[in-house]
Amino acid sequence: MPEVVVIATFTVKPGNEDEVERILSGLIEPSQQDDGCLKYALHRGLDDPSSFAMVERWASREALDDHLQQPHVAAVAEALPLLEGQPHVLFSESVLVGDEAKGTL
Repeated sequence: MPEVVVIATFTVKPGNEDEVERILSGLIEPSQQDDGCLKYALHRGLDDPSSFAMVERWASREALDDHLQQPHVAAVAEALPLLEGQPHVLFSESVLVGDEAKGTL
């Protein structure tokens, strides 16, 4: 099974940035302990601090599906009222171009 890369982006309503960062940060350590988690990192926009991105890499779609059923993932629902619209989530596989070490996450 190919690895799966997930990129989830969030745009936060003004004044709620720190609270959303707190909520999303709480997902990091438990998610990193989930079976099949290869990367799980939170990013905040430099030019737009109301923008966040969660970048994940999973050993397989099955591992990702198991992760999505874990209780700690439900905490994302706590952030939804603080967002401008719904999160955008891209489920993908790497397309290797060039140097393998630099061309994939």
